[in-house]
Amino acid sequence: MHKRFKILAAADIHGDARLTKELAKRAEKENVDLVVLCGDIVGNVETKDLIKPFRQKKRKVLIIPGNHESFATADFLAELYGVKNIHGYSVKYENIGFFGAGGSSDIMFFPGALSEDELFNTLKKANSGLQGIEKKIMVTHMHPKGSASEFSGIPGSKAITKAIKQFKPDILLHGHIHEAGGMENKIGGTRVINVGREGKIIEI
Repeated sequence: MHKRFKILAAADIHGDARLTKELAKRAEKENVDLVVLCGDIVGNVETKDLIKPFRQKKRKVLIIPGNHESFATADFLAELYGVKNIHGYSVKYENIGFFGAGGSSDIMFFPGALSEDELFNTLKKANSGLQGIEKKIMVTHMHPKGSASEFSGIPGSKAITKAIKQFKPDILLHGHIHEAGGMENKIGGTRVINVGREGKIIEI
């Protein structure tokens, strides 16, 4: 029987070191294979304990930037803690490929946001490294258009929905809309999950 691959995914930590310590304990207790942090990791207060607790528990970690950290900050965190920033890139674990794009296309609210074209092209570039892979998981910070998170009144990204339809990931992990944490729906054959601050365990 094929071993299930277990992920703990969370988003929107916003510098809450207490929360990351709790999530790291959960990752160890659940014996997850991988931790995925879907952006907005840092907050207004600088802290060194946002990724370190996961590394202390010897967990592999993937990150993407949200709209509260720059792409350079995400690269810095990845290098500092020996984790992978998959904004525009892909990685493979066993028969599962992960690809992603961080940031947000909310140009009205976040002046440094990506355009919808930039967001789609970043996902396209990231997906290009996963030809012939058995299972694919897409990781974004923002929610797609047509997702359950739109109940908040904040429109989702058309670019992410276009990427779902074109690249057909099995699962999309995202955050951004805090009050929709834990909500799920399907777009085409893709399971769309707002992983939330408290985190979600997903088995593949």
